[in-house]
Amino acid sequence: MLELHENTNAFRKLEEFLRDYNFFKPNHNPQLDATVYLGYGLSNTLRRSQLPPPPEPCKLPLLACSVQEKEKLTPSPEPFTLGEWSSSWVSSEYESAVVKVQEAIAQGDVYQVNLVQHLQTTFAGDPAGLAKALAPLSPRTPKPFLGDKWAIISASPELFLARRGNHIWTMPIKGTRSLRSSERIASSAKERAEHTMIVDLQRNDLSQICKPGTVTWPELMIERPLAGVSHMISRIEGELKPHLGIADILEATFPGGSITGAPKISAIDHIANLEPVGRGASMGALGTIHPNGDFDLSLTIRTFAVNNCTVHLWVGGGIVADSDPSTEVEESWIKARPLL
Repeated sequence: MLELHENTNAFRKLEEFLRDYNFFKPNHNPQLDATVYLGYGLSNTLRRSQLPPPPEPCKLPLLACSVQEKEKLTPSPEPFTLGEWSSSWVSSEYESAVVKVQEAIAQGDVYQVNLVQHLQTTFAGDPAGLAKALAPLSPRTPKPFLGDKWAIISASPELFLARRGNHIWTMPIKGTRSLRSSERIASSAKERAEHTMIVDLQRNDLSQICKPGTVTWPELMIERPLAGVSHMISRIEGELKPHLGIADILEATFPGGSITGAPKISAIDHIANLEPVGRGASMGALGTIHPNGDFDLSLTIRTFAVNNCTVHLWVGGGIVADSDPSTEVEESWIKARPLL
């Protein structure tokens, strides 16, 4: 198991770990896969501010990678118990942060910022039991990632990046409604604008690693039921430039635009200044790398972290100029309720 707790050259160290393991060798065991977790804290190297990042509520590595057999049998999940959930932000504090983002937008500092609130409660039992409980939500990465005294369990429906040969694509989510809502997400000018900003950002990210003229968006603003709510989703894809490794790709694209904002670096600065605690296991990436270089990475939205008998969850959404503060707080709870 590789565990990194420092940002320096983290993606290069991940690639070196896999190469030292002879993971990418043509004659390497094709029955092996690498599970990788990338913490949002890796984005701190992109920040322009010298202020320290907000404190992390749970101790996790910034990056972790484990190589294992694909079909390795795991024991049946054991039960788990939870206590009463508490939040690091009361609603009025969350609303105040939304207003501050809107003030920054009015000043031309940023166009969109994703803000999240952190929830936690006591946890006892088996993290794999929590993964089993989340299975009806059809997570992209359903297996728990178990480390030394920590676990990451994701119900994320959002694809960060997938690669097949020279083909790469991303499927950002922006726009949310309760499944009970009769209003289509695309009928909202605010939701369409929020979504378009992130599609444009993701197009720009892929253009850095793709051959000129190959970046397209064959699916735009498609509404789908995902993880217990209704979301608007798009697909952006392209053909990779030759000789790019996993580190080159991640350095150009991480963290995902839908969980930061636009422009990305300005949004990262505002997130660090406004959110009271770090994002822990959320808003990073989790998934599988294959020996042929292909990979599937989900964004760690709707993702739990277990550490020291405590379980943590982060939920939020994108803030734009015409966001309503109380509606944004409620949207975070719409996303949280199917999980809680």
